[in-house]
Amino acid sequence: MGEFEKVMCANRGEIAIRVFRACQELGIGTVAVYSDADKATLAVKMADESYCIGSPMPTESYLNIPKIIDTAKDADVDAIHPGYGFLAESIDFARACESEGIKFIGPTSASISKMGVKDVAKVTVMKRNVPTVPGSKGVIDDPQEALEVAKDMGFPVIIKAAYGGGGKGMRVAWKEDEFISMFEAAQREGAVAFAHPEVYLEKYIIDPRHIEVQVLCDEHGHAVHFGERDCSIQRRNQKLIEEAPSPALFNDPELQEEIRQAGVRAAVSADYTSAGTVEFIFKDGQFYFMEMNTRIQVEHCVSEMYTNRDIVRRQIEIAMGRKLDLTQDDIEFRGHAIECRINAEDPFNDFMPTPGTVSRYETPGGAGIRVDSAAFDGFQISPFYDSMIAKLIVWDEDRQKCINRVQRALNEFVIKGVKTTIPLHQRMMQNPDFASGNFDTGYLARTKFVEKMKQQVEEEKAAELARREAEGFGNEKLAAIATAIAAQMKRGSAFGKKEEKGGISNIWGLAGRLDLQDLKLKRRI
Repeated sequence: MGEFEKVMCANRGEIAIRVFRACQELGIGTVAVYSDADKATLAVKMADESYCIGSPMPTESYLNIPKIIDTAKDADVDAIHPGYGFLAESIDFARACESEGIKFIGPTSASISKMGVKDVAKVTVMKRNVPTVPGSKGVIDDPQEALEVAKDMGFPVIIKAAYGGGGKGMRVAWKEDEFISMFEAAQREGAVAFAHPEVYLEKYIIDPRHIEVQVLCDEHGHAVHFGERDCSIQRRNQKLIEEAPSPALFNDPELQEEIRQAGVRAAVSADYTSAGTVEFIFKDGQFYFMEMNTRIQVEHCVSEMYTNRDIVRRQIEIAMGRKLDLTQDDIEFRGHAIECRINAEDPFNDFMPTPGTVSRYETPGGAGIRVDSAAFDGFQISPFYDSMIAKLIVWDEDRQKCINRVQRALNEFVIKGVKTTIPLHQRMMQNPDFASGNFDTGYLARTKFVEKMKQQVEEEKAAELARREAEGFGNEKLAAIATAIAAQMKRGSAFGKKEEKGGISNIWGLAGRLDLQDLKLKRRI
């Protein structure tokens, strides 16, 4: 293809900014496309040129292939970076770019057809001896036919969109009588999110860990990995926290290397070029290929922090036909990195999205801190798109130090105007199971983590109210006791686990101060 003079990012938000920064470092001009809802965003302001491509509905803008291609031709770009989501794994989009002589900064359409279509990917990687989960032989369109396959496999089964990614288009059917509704729901979501309703089936492995390998392959036969990431803290198949390396593999370096090499073999099996991620499920010491994301992922920055290497810049260099400038031996794995996805969602209300205006936005800083975001004071969070506000990525010399640093950074992070997932991340960093690495993809649901978090917050509020009441009585000793209790609760004390019948726990009962339970006429707090 040769060197690029101008690159378009057919995406929005922080990933568009990430791409533009890499282009600027390479001396490449940048072009933004945007919907009517994104006219005032940072990505549009950062780009050298910007063009409106339609209304806020994704099908009218960011999923509108003819409009994006026509805009790219009018802007005379050399290449298009698809970012993640939207058209990033679209075979049709990659082919449209190829047919117009525009370089698609990603794998070829042929590689996407092998790996971006999930059922085909399984067949492809098996040729390189990569272990896979038992499942259907290809996609199934008819619900009744799919039901018979599911019954033969045995429940539970997972129904997955063949063109899907990011946890969308996936449904778990635990028993026969709910299968048809789940199957049709997965088809509908696949059609809406990816313009393809095709689905396939796999045996559902209950509560595994999610471990993925970041790979980068050039057009000259070179392939490397940047280690693995553990993305097991999830909610409804949506990742919340990612880290590198995986705590599950700390004590088994041979298995760790086996998974990493399996990731490279999977990519090579599809003649893959560009950046990609090979995802595995891991349980009881065994790992199985799940899928390959044929694009840059949200959490690529975890691997960048873990290895101190720029993956996006190299992805663009590969698209220009350059050889990889490093070998596997050149990639050093150092310390530990953790990413928290800061979403505009209310974790106390079933993670309900909270679109609106960010009235105040202050990011943390200091050594080992990175924030990838498109937010600012006055930033509008649109109901039309993903609710992610920012990615907080933290590095330190070991995992516990990294957790401590994440806690400090979260305490510094200020987002006002909308509810966010910051409180959930703060609690998780204090959680002993997370600290010990004892978790999997079912952890949040199985332990009722969010429900317990809500109860603890209520008790902390009760403690704070007790402190204020004690101060109102002018009793300094009483106020000091209440203050100490409130502080202990915020540190994750066992106080938050006791509960009286009939209401929120009495704070003095929690403290064992039975002589003070009649405070203020035995009013419950």
